[in-house]
Amino acid sequence: MPLFSLSQEIAIDLGTANTIIISDGEIVVDEPSVIALRQSDNTVLEVGKEANKMIGRGSEDKVLTIRPLKNGVIANYKACELMIRGFINMIPHRRRVFSPSIKMVVCVPSGATEAEKLVIRDSCTHAGARELHLIYEPMAAAMGMGFDINSPNGCMVVDIGGGTTEIAVMSLGALVVNESIPVAGDALNQDIMQHMEKNHGIKIGEPKAEMIKMQVGSASLELANPPQDIIISGKNKANDLPLTVPVSYQEIAHCIDKNITTIENAILSALRKTPPELYSDIVENGVYLTGGGALLRGLAERLSRKFIIDFHVSEDPLHSVAIGTGIALKNMSDFNFLF
Repeated sequence: MPLFSLSQEIAIDLGTANTIIISDGEIVVDEPSVIALRQSDNTVLEVGKEANKMIGRGSEDKVLTIRPLKNGVIANYKACELMIRGFINMIPHRRRVFSPSIKMVVCVPSGATEAEKLVIRDSCTHAGARELHLIYEPMAAAMGMGFDINSPNGCMVVDIGGGTTEIAVMSLGALVVNESIPVAGDALNQDIMQHMEKNHGIKIGEPKAEMIKMQVGSASLELANPPQDIIISGKNKANDLPLTVPVSYQEIAHCIDKNITTIENAILSALRKTPPELYSDIVENGVYLTGGGALLRGLAERLSRKFIIDFHVSEDPLHSVAIGTGIALKNMSDFNFLF
């Protein structure tokens, strides 16, 4: 290995909720996909965790907190470019006088349009990429879970991220079937926020809704090891005074049920389109859940009961896509599905 390199290779899982960067086979950045700008001149104040702490806590005419991605694609081009630059600068060995050129592999939703892919390419190029390749998220997820997607055996992955749920059946290094829907972790957070306001008269922000989902979120009304109820404090919508209410997992299961059903319907649609031979492989080997949504209590069990197919949760659902993107980066000559 040379002592001095004029190039650097990084793999980026550019997610709606979180961005993960892998360099030299290691996760070097794992941060919320958030940037905070000074409103007056668009100066970057913070990116990642520190910017996330500012959401809803600063005067909007002074500090603007932005999540540049929506439903897995870039919604704010300039903010995304600045955010990517900020994350790249977090990589320890990037902090030097002579910055090497950057070779990137970036994952994109399988349902991204050509225009959306072009925006991702432009944003990453302006952020410093000199060589850029894209990979579809479900393929990266499967590789990150250890599957040989060049194999003829069928593999089905359901990747429930922040903005999108990606459902794909893969074989021979290609997406045979894919469904991409804008229903995932963010939609569940919105369900919780609306439920708390409608049923309890308490207004909460998205960070607190995310916390509720993590602590008592459930896809099922019956859990073998249910979490304890939690107490939520906030502003009473009726009189603006403090209000405290208990929240149970059954309550959250009720309020997110509609969107969980939407995900089920998308899985059913993918199964209907799956060729018989690959369908047999899926029945034999099961379906693999990844992404942050895979951690939702009772989800795998609910899906297994509905489809009479085993649903397995990835060993590392939060990082499967990033790990697979890193594998693609290091073994580009072995894969013909990078673009």
